Amino acid sequence: MTSTAVVIGTGLAGARVAQRLGAEGAEGPEGPAGTQGLGTVLIGEEDHAPYNRVLLAEVLAGRYGADVIALPKPPGTTTLRARAVRVDRAERRVHCDDGTVVPYGTLILATGSNPVLPPLRGLFAPGARELPGGVHAFRTMDDCLALAAAVTPGVRVVVIGGGLLGVSAARALAERGAQVVLTQQAERLMERQLDPASSELVRAHLTGLGVEVHTECRVRGVGVTDGAVRSVELADGYALDTDLTVLACGVRPRTGLALAAGLDVRKGVVVDDRLRTSDPHIRAVGDCAEHAGRVYGLATPALEQADALADDLLGRGAAPYTGSRMLTRLTLAGPGPLDLAAFGDPEPHPDDDVIQLADATRGTYRKVVVRGDRLVGGVLLGDLASVGALARAWEADDPLPDDDSPLLHLLTHPQALDSVRAGQTPIGGR
Repeated sequence: MTSTAVVIGTGLAGARVAQRLGAEGAEGPEGPAGTQGLGTVLIGEEDHAPYNRVLLAEVLAGRYGADVIALPKPPGTTTLRARAVRVDRAERRVHCDDGTVVPYGTLILATGSNPVLPPLRGLFAPGARELPGGVHAFRTMDDCLALAAAVTPGVRVVVIGGGLLGVSAARALAERGAQVVLTQQAERLMERQLDPASSELVRAHLTGLGVEVHTECRVRGVGVTDGAVRSVELADGYALDTDLTVLACGVRPRTGLALAAGLDVRKGVVVDDRLRTSDPHIRAVGDCAEHAGRVYGLATPALEQADALADDLLGRGAAPYTGSRMLTRLTLAGPGPLDLAAFGDPEPHPDDDVIQLADATRGTYRKVVVRGDRLVGGVLLGDLASVGALARAWEADDPLPDDDSPLLHLLTHPQALDSVRAGQTPIGGR
């Protein structure tokens, strides 16, 4: 081996890169395609083995144990449980908090993101850096396990933030028997992924589980008693009594290590189409990376970047990474399962065609948006049997047939298709 790849971060992106590079190196100096393998070191500060962060809500709900969502151990990889504290670019070394110094040929930053802590009045006492008692972020396995340990049937919980993470947390807590209030500043839940109709179905789903949902609701502060938050104060002056408060207000790229090393950082660590930073020996992927002015902060782009980088480092002549098309999936099992998928742009322009099917009895909703001869977006809630085919058609960006029937076949069962053709099922149009 002529080079050592050092990966900082054990989230989905970092673990995927280590898995790919380690597997190649484990086959010997010459990989299966005749490429040279890379010795790989994976550095992660969490005490837990790398895990699938997407499934944390299932752990919180009590359906999975922490070990169930662990990722496969990367072969041919040395794993260090330490926190990287400094990157010496001149010497090409990573310094860790336990005194370990790791040399690198290529350094890969997969440092992920930190939860956003909103500027709420009373959240931090003057000079304090720790959250008060009863307040939990929901980002790491430790966050999840601490919250799960604190939840008992009947406990009052306020979840601040109604995006993907907040909805997942509220549902999981309700399944644990908590009395949950979900507050969302925007006018609807998951406003970045869902259109109004599908968002309303998600709201109805949560309400059916006993979750009290407040949209267009701004939280301005918290009330602390004996070192613990016991109330959440809304902008209109109303106060919600609480035993536990969950912050699900989004994430921010974790860029401190890159900034201290003098790399180009804007919203995230700036990378080019080969995921290179401003230092050609350092790459960045996942939540911490900013490509073409965009930070994705979702699992699918992180994995796509990791694969593109691995292919590039292994000399496979991979095509440049040109960005990811956004597909969001949320699948929560248990009683009254919640399954949804959203891709592209679900909000139609005036001249777009829309195919929309809803079944209030079954709680299903399917909508696709066609612009010209291209499928540009869609939302599916409930039965997701057609999501794979639709996502492939959207990602391919190929012209669609003039006839709507192929899309309708994907969205409906044959008998429903017959109803559409007979004009019995409403279809939105121009």
